[in-house]
Amino acid sequence: MQIHDRFEVMLDPRWKITQMGQGSVVRRPGSVHFTLLPNDDSTYHNAQITDYTPDKKDFQFKPPLKMQIKAYSSLHPNNLVGTAGFGFWNHALEPGKLISGRPQALWFFFGAPPHNIALAKDVPGDGWKAATINTRRWQFAVLAPLAPLGMLMMRVKSLYNALWGIAQQSMAVTEAVLDKTLLTMEHTYTLEWRTDGAIFRVDDKVVHETNIVPQNNLGFIAWMDNQYMIVTPQGYFKSGLSAIKQPQALVLSEILIEPL
Repeated sequence: MQIHDRFEVMLDPRWKITQMGQGSVVRRPGSVHFTLLPNDDSTYHNAQITDYTPDKKDFQFKPPLKMQIKAYSSLHPNNLVGTAGFGFWNHALEPGKLISGRPQALWFFFGAPPHNIALAKDVPGDGWKAATINTRRWQFAVLAPLAPLGMLMMRVKSLYNALWGIAQQSMAVTEAVLDKTLLTMEHTYTLEWRTDGAIFRVDDKVVHETNIVPQNNLGFIAWMDNQYMIVTPQGYFKSGLSAIKQPQALVLSEILIEPL
């Protein structure tokens, strides 16, 4: 399946649009804006498009394929709240819940503090990243029963330094921190998802590579919301909502998804 949308006349009819709270998906000539309007932190606000129906999770994309997206944010990332991004996943995280499945994803992901998913050793849990995760591996299934004890052990710094890499590898968590100021201007983000790995590029420069990726079908998503998640190796889990102080948007001017 190929999708090439420049948003010149209308949104591609294959996109499923989700708008919640003060979130809206707005097409303008040559772009689409995932916009959140000012509001408090009592309500979930989300603007997103997917290629699948969210309640059915009828995922269609699998390797080998290439995704290329031109994007920027309407505010400096220091002033953004919530999360935003684009890529492929299995819809494992939902509003008001922590983890409702075994997450799989390959994407460009932004999380504003207090968001803190710190599963990659020595990598900050917030910010703008190229990232992957695959908790459907047999290695994770083997280690999962030990998670309660493991999280207590990870509170000892020496044990975290010595052992967390094993847990991280079992989940195929790989991340590369990107300069978040990239979001202040339009750049081209490319993901090559192959059967033997993935390559992430920004403006044709390789920013991340991994040789462990999901093999089964995933769904495409591009979004902006006001949610944050806290998940740490030490066993700290929390989800919440951030107040939106000023209008903010993730802006895309092109989406290309095609077979490799």
